[in-house]
Amino acid sequence: MSQERLGDAVELTFQQIQKYEKGANRIGASRMYQFSRILGVPPAYFFEGIETHLGDRPALRGLAEDPEPFAGAPTEKNIAASREALELMRAYARIGDATVRRRLFELIKAVADKT
Repeated sequence: MSQERLGDAVELTFQQIQKYEKGANRIGASRMYQFSRILGVPPAYFFEGIETHLGDRPALRGLAEDPEPFAGAPTEKNIAASREALELMRAYARIGDATVRRRLFELIKAVADKT
């Protein structure tokens, strides 16, 4: 979902959504609940694996932060917090042809299984 579309759904500008995404502004609990309803995920989705990522830092900055703090290969727990994964999901969502999307999905799974 685009920042503009999400912003429209909660009556905010896409710039404000961008600030949330980058971690520049904190998100209140009620706003987080709104996002979860619009995106069709439980509110807990936004906190999955936070213990792993938070470590000694006083606060988790946001999904758009640099994935470097997570040393080593990505895991199922930390991949959702990486900028690379977010960009990959956005690019994947922009593929209009369902057959191409499915083949790309299968290719990625096959490559992952070989490594």
